[in-house]
Amino acid sequence: MKEASYRAGHGHQEEMTTSHQHPLQKILQTRIAIIDGAMGTTIRTYGMKEADIRGPRFKDAKKDLLNNGDLFSLTQPKMIGDIHRRFLEAGADIIETNTFGATSITQSEFFVDDPRERGGRKDPAFYQKIIEDPFLTSLAWEINEQSARQCREWADRVATATGRPRFVAGAIGPLTVSLSNSPDPDDAGFRVVTFDQVKAAYAQQVRALIAGGVDLLLVETIFDSLNAKAALVAIREVFDQDGNPRPVMISAAVGRGGETLISAQTTEAFWNAVQHVKPLSVGLNCSLGPDLMYPFLEELSEKANVAISCYPNAGLPNPLSETGFDLGPQDMARYLGDFARGGLINIAGGCCGNTPEHIAAIAKALEGQPPRKLESTPAEESDARLSEINA
Repeated sequence: MKEASYRAGHGHQEEMTTSHQHPLQKILQTRIAIIDGAMGTTIRTYGMKEADIRGPRFKDAKKDLLNNGDLFSLTQPKMIGDIHRRFLEAGADIIETNTFGATSITQSEFFVDDPRERGGRKDPAFYQKIIEDPFLTSLAWEINEQSARQCREWADRVATATGRPRFVAGAIGPLTVSLSNSPDPDDAGFRVVTFDQVKAAYAQQVRALIAGGVDLLLVETIFDSLNAKAALVAIREVFDQDGNPRPVMISAAVGRGGETLISAQTTEAFWNAVQHVKPLSVGLNCSLGPDLMYPFLEELSEKANVAISCYPNAGLPNPLSETGFDLGPQDMARYLGDFARGGLINIAGGCCGNTPEHIAAIAKALEGQPPRKLESTPAEESDARLSEINA
């Protein structure tokens, strides 16, 4: 283990999160940590074409692959590594793996014919075949493990060069299917996929991310709370079966009323649904621009007793903008600075539309700003009492 880097999970822990023993927790108590920006947005600035993502390996794929950004970890690893480097040099303490859609379920959208085009439908029988498909399960594992290794290499390299710890978060994104809603207006009880199928896909992703060396697991952009619950159950079961747990970060995407977009949980209800996980952090990302996020972030900050993260989109989508979103680096820096001055955040960064330049501006704006005050854990209070006794 390199001096300036950290790999989580040494020794068995009882909770899903080892927050009070994790070095990131100490950072969160003294300053606001910075998380990176948008992988997809930054990839677009490299001008990649369909042939670039296919490479020799996927040259015969039947469907277009350019929107399958996770695949770049296999076909353009130098570009992905360069993006990680740029975010780290911009000031990111935490970088995310390029695995937002790296489950067999999501990858099937790019490699399996849609039965609806032939008059059929997607249903649990269809997704059972997906879960059991050797090509898709192997591909999903490889994307997750290789992306984690790419992140790990750059986090360690920059940490060693700067003497400042950097952390790798395994990105676990939403799926292209919903457990909460039926796509059939005539059958409200119908679901295209089962809870156990979703859990199985997430469990494989979690194991591959851990095999690749992530420090943290980040269940993010939650707009379907039941999908997220399946991911969290999968994480718990992997920890129980395999040992070697990692701290867990949780981040939801909300609409204009502050509700998760599909399952319509309010911010407070969302926290009530996930607090049993005892995450390292909970927060909001994606969804609204920062100008609309403040009241919901404020509510979450008041209710939750863990670190609060916030990495919003760079405003609303705008196809005429260079990044596809309205807000530039200084705009994001100003809004995130407001959150910090309001005492709302411990982790800050950007989602869609946020490039390394945006993250650099955010990091500069938040430098020296005090983090939201964290409650002490029982273990920390015990350590403090022992220190007083021994002093």
